Amino acid sequence: MVPVNLPTTVTTERLSLDLISLDEAVRMRAGQRDDRWHPDYPRQDDRDAASMVRSGGDTWGPRHVSRTFDGVVFGSIGFFGPPPPAAGPGGDGVPEVEIGYGLVADGRGRGVATEAVRALLALTDACGVRVRASVSPENAASLRVLAKCGFTQLRGANEDGDLVMVRPLRMAVSDD
Repeated sequence: MVPVNLPTTVTTERLSLDLISLDEAVRMRAGQRDDRWHPDYPRQDDRDAASMVRSGGDTWGPRHVSRTFDGVVFGSIGFFGPPPPAAGPGGDGVPEVEIGYGLVADGRGRGVATEAVRALLALTDACGVRVRASVSPENAASLRVLAKCGFTQLRGANEDGDLVMVRPLRMAVSDD
């Protein structure tokens, strides 16, 4: 069962993961600034993610990563669109999405990316969606994040030479 929509805001102890609005995406891609954004945000990867924002509010799209204590946006995270209704790439009928994330340099090394990824994985687990990620083999920090989040299957490399990692689906446990 895949829900049509995810929450527009996902919060953790330290973070708020808010969908990037169409207006924000236009401003990000145009190189405009916002007072809430870290001086180094958006990075090129964030602008690329903003190009995936569509009108109509796709809740499986990119999100800002901001600190809850001051609201400063210092990264982005999200899925590359909703899971397709057909069988996933694993050929087992499980819906699957790809996740991407990135932070400005001074936001790294504090477990923030791991916290943000885990928050979104809790949602995908609850709706029966498997998650994959593509990562450069030289990106040791991102490989550590994926390992901490349970990405254990390697599907080889994509056309860009990135490793394609998959996290086995973990079904939510009911209290019934």
